[in-house]
Amino acid sequence: MKKLFLVLISTLMFCNITHSQDISKESTVTIIPINGAIEQGLLYVVRRGLDSAVRNNSKAIIFQMNTPGGAVNAAGEIINLIGKIQIPTYTYVDNSAYSAGAFIALSTEKIFMSPGSVIGAATPMMMSPMGGVQEMPEDVKEKMTSAVAAMVRAAAEQGGHDPELAECMVRANLEYKVGRKVISKKGELLTMTNTEAEQKGLKGKPLLSSGTANDLDDLINIIGISNPNKNLIQVTGAEKFGRAIASIAPILMLIGMGGLWLEFKTPGIGFFGLIGGTCLLLFFFGHHIAGLAGMEDFIFFGLGIVLIALEIFITPGFGLLGISGLIIMLFSLINSMVERIPGSWKPISLDPSIFIEPILNVSIAFFGSLGLVLIIGKFLPSASLFSNLTLNEKIINYNSKDNIIGREGITFSDLRPSGSAIFDNKKIDVFTEGEFIQKNSKVKIISTKGSRTIVKSV
Repeated sequence: MKKLFLVLISTLMFCNITHSQDISKESTVTIIPINGAIEQGLLYVVRRGLDSAVRNNSKAIIFQMNTPGGAVNAAGEIINLIGKIQIPTYTYVDNSAYSAGAFIALSTEKIFMSPGSVIGAATPMMMSPMGGVQEMPEDVKEKMTSAVAAMVRAAAEQGGHDPELAECMVRANLEYKVGRKVISKKGELLTMTNTEAEQKGLKGKPLLSSGTANDLDDLINIIGISNPNKNLIQVTGAEKFGRAIASIAPILMLIGMGGLWLEFKTPGIGFFGLIGGTCLLLFFFGHHIAGLAGMEDFIFFGLGIVLIALEIFITPGFGLLGISGLIIMLFSLINSMVERIPGSWKPISLDPSIFIEPILNVSIAFFGSLGLVLIIGKFLPSASLFSNLTLNEKIINYNSKDNIIGREGITFSDLRPSGSAIFDNKKIDVFTEGEFIQKNSKVKIISTKGSRTIVKSV
């Protein structure tokens, strides 16, 4: 177990070092690409990019965008993250920013566009299981449209853009005018080219785009940053792996905690500890890559294991140390899945809804691991691999009517405080009154309480 923990710690420290590579803090510009369809995996890239920008004191964050749109929920989470950043944010529409891409663009402070690029058309659609567009009932369509319209207005307000103009990208029944000039016709969703988006709107401000830039270097020059160190965020294979890990987090936690429970129950085997430790390593690694789990979560989890081990092996019973260790372990697992402010350990919000899914996942894993231990414990004696752990004799619970008080036997396993002992060539389950008794120690039955047989060391 000691070697296993050393491997876990060194691996995660290596991930942390490579993940937080040193970037010059002088005139750094962080560039986050949004290419192709927007989906949940992009959230990992954006989260890492924003975290890198904060930690390296970037002068600006630029979203380089060329997207047909995608998942609204992923766009909403990205918009929420952008709203927590104090660094100036820009969107560079390299070719197109439709639907969810337009939402993200609206949430940034400035939008610049390349020649011939377009932005807009953000009507919600329902996808069928086969991947095509599915027709929605009118009541469902209106409900979804209303929700998306509210999101786009909020995004526009966050970025300092006109929310009424933004809503025209979602609702075709709206009209938008500047003076007598119709910008968005009733019956059509708003889509604008780079030149149309640069037109003057209310109070002489550009309608949407602050200008046209030929490329990223031109844009950086326009916003007034000379000779910047460009920190380009790229999608890594580890992030794709992290996404897969996050999707099976409850299963990994269930197997991981179950493996540790069994390792404590059957010390010296190492098999269960190896399986459990590997699953927990994958869990923390995946959430670390996703930008959620930090080294502090892994350290807290390790501390919890140490406290429980001290309770079991050094101060038998299950008191303050054991309960404290369990609470710390569960806290570290929950905290490793909570959305956090980029560049900080703080949760992105203290709203209870932020913690519901992590708490649910940990609860499923915790109680599932207990069930896993009970199931494996039932079939463990019959498995040839573990036959050396048990005797072939049948486990018999003595009836309270039997005259067993005072009988002496030998412990078959460590009593911590429960375990098993051999009496008259029969193995029975026994308990101590909190005392820790080693294997192969002489014990005597002192009482019975219900189905429990209580013993003490002789």
